[in-house]
Amino acid sequence: MIIGVDIRPMSGLKTGIQEYTEQILAYLIPLAPEHTFKLFFSSFRGRAPDRPWMHAPNVQIVQYRIPNNFLFFMGSMFGYPFIDDLIGGADVFFSPHFFLAPLSKACRRVTTFHDLSYLRFPEFFTWRKRWWHTIEMDPARQARFSNQIIAVSESTKTDLADCYQIDPANIAVVHSGTVAARPENETLLQFKKTHNLPERFILHVGTLEPRKNIVGLIRAFNILKNQAGHEDVELVLIGKEGWQFQNIFKEIQKSPFKSHIRRLGHIAGDLAPYYSSAAVYVCPSFFEGFGFPVLEAMACGTPAIVSANSSLPEVAGDAGLFINPYDISEIAEALKAVLSEPLIRARMIKKGLVQAEKFGWDSAARQTLDILIRE
Repeated sequence: MIIGVDIRPMSGLKTGIQEYTEQILAYLIPLAPEHTFKLFFSSFRGRAPDRPWMHAPNVQIVQYRIPNNFLFFMGSMFGYPFIDDLIGGADVFFSPHFFLAPLSKACRRVTTFHDLSYLRFPEFFTWRKRWWHTIEMDPARQARFSNQIIAVSESTKTDLADCYQIDPANIAVVHSGTVAARPENETLLQFKKTHNLPERFILHVGTLEPRKNIVGLIRAFNILKNQAGHEDVELVLIGKEGWQFQNIFKEIQKSPFKSHIRRLGHIAGDLAPYYSSAAVYVCPSFFEGFGFPVLEAMACGTPAIVSANSSLPEVAGDAGLFINPYDISEIAEALKAVLSEPLIRARMIKKGLVQAEKFGWDSAARQTLDILIRE
């Protein structure tokens, strides 16, 4: 079978969708040596990324210099060109994200949806982002015309059925995995020293944008710092600047503890040492389609405080300490509990390691392959 794959989501700085695309293919391609994978990439200036699994004998890279904005415009207006024609034919085309990709009637379509946050919380997006998510890419149409949809969580499956009236039988839930693991203690100590990390710090990883509720986290951090016993605790934020992030910067500047808040920006390398060095990981998001950082933190033996909404209870299971993201005092109390109570920490760490083992890329790849080769 010839399996076409859209690898355009791998361009740019790594986010959850890039991580998903890279990892699912890294496990999927070696799993199916009898099938040919044609990887489609197009960019006027950029070139396809280079990964070891791209050199496998069953992989062909088909690269164009057509600007994607032009492809999206042509696809939206005319439903052309057919991407399966551009790659020389395919039996099925796999889109790891809902990038607009017109296909001929001879080619099956399988599309992964990570979340519908642009519908659930449109106020957290700029008008340009809303336009891209709802009109330019037309995900509703892509969902309806997909032969099979992969949802990364039960939460996303429910949203697809409710918002786009997709038959739940046509939506398969395939949880993502993680490769994160805690380094040896000696390595960690050297890492913290080299990177000048504080002895105790709260960590958040994610794009700086409103949906992540970083403003709420900063306010909870202020409450915590006003309590005895937490004078040494710092807050570390890792992630690129997204959209509508100005309020986050303003909140940092307003904080009486701004000297204890560090922004490290986007970090392209392995984040496991950061997760492992943190005293606690916090995900106070208003909405998440999956929540990679929560899973990665637990896999590194770091307790995770998470919002009790969307997909996060699926990912954290009974290992997370759940909070209402709209209740700042509740977030602060959760931080205090994890930082101050050794028994709570120990229980969360133990349960987190067990929970993280339930999510593997090998299992995700096998489930995805079954969907792709299904007649």
